[in-house]
Amino acid sequence: MQLDTLITNAQAVLETGVTTVDVGIRDGRIAALTANSDGITAAETIDAAGKLLLPGAIDIHFHCRAPAYPQRGDFATETRAAAAGGVTTVFEMPISKPCCATGEIFRMRRGLAERDAYVNFGLYGAPGLLDRAVIADMVDEGAIGFKIFMTAAPKGRDDEFEGLCLPHTPEQYQALQLVAETGLVCAVHAENNQLLEWHTAQLIAAGRNDVPAHGESRPPHVEAQAIATLLTLNESIGVNLHIAHVSCAEALAVIRRFKATGANVSAETCPHYLLFTEADLERVGPYAKINPPLRTAADQAALWDGLRDGALMAITTDHSPFTVEEKERAREDIWATPPGAPGVEELLLGVMHEALTGRISIERAVDLVATNGAKRFGVYPERGHIGIGAAADLVIYNPDAQTTISPERLFSKARDCDKLYAGMTFQGAVERTIVNGKTVFSDGEIIGAPGDGQFVRPDPARVCQDF
Repeated sequence: MQLDTLITNAQAVLETGVTTVDVGIRDGRIAALTANSDGITAAETIDAAGKLLLPGAIDIHFHCRAPAYPQRGDFATETRAAAAGGVTTVFEMPISKPCCATGEIFRMRRGLAERDAYVNFGLYGAPGLLDRAVIADMVDEGAIGFKIFMTAAPKGRDDEFEGLCLPHTPEQYQALQLVAETGLVCAVHAENNQLLEWHTAQLIAAGRNDVPAHGESRPPHVEAQAIATLLTLNESIGVNLHIAHVSCAEALAVIRRFKATGANVSAETCPHYLLFTEADLERVGPYAKINPPLRTAADQAALWDGLRDGALMAITTDHSPFTVEEKERAREDIWATPPGAPGVEELLLGVMHEALTGRISIERAVDLVATNGAKRFGVYPERGHIGIGAAADLVIYNPDAQTTISPERLFSKARDCDKLYAGMTFQGAVERTIVNGKTVFSDGEIIGAPGDGQFVRPDPARVCQDF
């Protein structure tokens, strides 16, 4: 057998467990899994003895906002960061300028990413114009799914959120109905707009504009009540509902209650809720302003329980690059700075650290950052696992090394805003990232090129409902 690449002696994390195996790649796909590669020749052989071989992470909640705000980052800079972090596929959210709410805008953004992306990408559409033909156009173009916010658009950013923000329940109901017709996933930013605005007004009236005020404006019931509304609506609609960035025990409890009755719902959380708490606001200030906000240690423990027992099916970043100047506005007024933080370069490091130190198994870690997302969004078995015929999206991971986060080692354009992780040391290191059979990152260097990433199109018939 003639191969392009042969990876030998790897401890491969397969769906059947961790197995010593040689992995052969040909034409961008996995062509061989064998315990004995005698008789196999390859243009390149990589000895991975002592290393783990993982399926590349799939970040199902990612922002770069191209072509808006290039000073924050674009498809090139932020997918370089993804490659450095062992993320081989990103699902990019529709916030841009203008919002990705029509087929025309979708095609423009796809063209940008096909030109610039170092890793594979899917694109969400925004269904909030509530036009069946417009939604169908985005489905035909290959939308990975759809996204809505239950909150109003931020002041001054209406064009970035047109078709995305639906703060009123009748509009949410219509959007869920329309997306249900497509068979794709509808991801929702779930916070109750009326409660959020009321809490915020109370704080402003009291003269509060300090950093902790942001979290106080979004207490756990704001999130939990929104999720309860969604899941109640969906009992009669049946859309493939996905709850974004679950942050607290109260929200998780609502999801558990509905899942116990067979609700079609999946849910994610993010590393920043798993590794940090509201106490970190004192350490990094506005750089930890995120929606929903960082919570308590008790909430953090509940989220880990949800990951272990399956109530939460994915860990994803909500990678949101901004500039230092934008984040520093909060030194005077927390309401003036945008919410969000980068994190794509720490996703795999953070989750694998927890696996290598015993909080979860390595197999569960891979499910949470790769396989489950691929299954839920209908791109499995093409992606999300190591198997014959699957795309050769792979990571060689050194479990014996350590990685310390500093701006100099990061590739995101928002590296100087990555204050939450700065100085942290993780067990393990991403040594090589392979995208579609080609090495794009190796030993701390990007060696791929813009355009190495491929557009990822879902199959609605393969959208998994068993979560």
